[in-house]
Amino acid sequence: MLIVRAAKRTDTDALVRLAQEAGTGFTSLAVPADVLAARLEKSEAIFSTPEPGQTEDAYQLMLEDTGTGRIVGCSAIKAMVGVSKPYWDFKIITLAQHSQEADRRFDMDAMLLVNDFAGASEVGTLFVSEAGRGTGAGRLVAQSRYLMMAADRSRFGERVLAELRGVVHDDGSSPFFDAVSRPFFRMDFDDADRLSASTDNQFILDLGPQHLIYLDLLPPEVREVIGKPHPHGEGAYNLLLWEGFHYDRYVDIFDGGPLVSTWTENIRTLRESREVTVRAATTTGGVDSILSTDRFPDFRTCHAQVVDDGDILGISYETMQALDLAEGDRARFWRRMR
Repeated sequence: MLIVRAAKRTDTDALVRLAQEAGTGFTSLAVPADVLAARLEKSEAIFSTPEPGQTEDAYQLMLEDTGTGRIVGCSAIKAMVGVSKPYWDFKIITLAQHSQEADRRFDMDAMLLVNDFAGASEVGTLFVSEAGRGTGAGRLVAQSRYLMMAADRSRFGERVLAELRGVVHDDGSSPFFDAVSRPFFRMDFDDADRLSASTDNQFILDLGPQHLIYLDLLPPEVREVIGKPHPHGEGAYNLLLWEGFHYDRYVDIFDGGPLVSTWTENIRTLRESREVTVRAATTTGGVDSILSTDRFPDFRTCHAQVVDDGDILGISYETMQALDLAEGDRARFWRRMR
């Protein structure tokens, strides 16, 4: 069975392996092993803190195959971004151009460096290894984040965003970075990616563009990738849209990938989930669902067939064991609609 659970500091080797498999352009994992280890240590601490409030730390989640004990994926929620460390993006704006004398009227798009999401929460670091793909694992990991947010809304912001990896070629090059960002930062894509993930981003303010960048001045092959997710991220992008996120013309400053956002209360999984009391039952022919422990610090979720009797939910012994639930415990339930 696949479960999503709160990460532990002992998951460091597995997270390093996932980071290596994710490859170039996966900014949130593009950091040294010691940084990943520190991230897990902070995550474990904040999961076990009863009332941490909204901090800038991240809750790290791991996807585990309970049959083998192998970690096959990960994801995370940053409780708050853009406060002590600016959260830079390009905002695409439209400028109206008009000249009566020249008899011309047209619109031009331009990009402006902005920090518009201060105080929002961020879902990200969603990665499933080759061993876990094709099993519904990506969807489980993605929806688990929103069930965790529903378990304690006070830990998260009123808005939630997600920034997806943009188009990066197999050789590690990025058409957007090469045409737009490299002239300002004078470094390779990997170096900029690592600095963005591991510093306070002062270098972006120091070196980044201070004026508008007109899209019409960019080559066609660059314009066509702006706001487009990496092919490997299209599934994640579609899941975000399904949840109620929308693209409002914000893009990553290094690879041009899309940033999507929504109000937290509008997230579909969070909105449609409900609290239930669990009991042991035979669930053959039951309804498909995602079930979570609905508690910190031992947060867990998994797919399950259940018997839905309103406030009482019948679940199998296997599911109880996987989620460490006992008869009469409270849990959170999201029913998959066909």
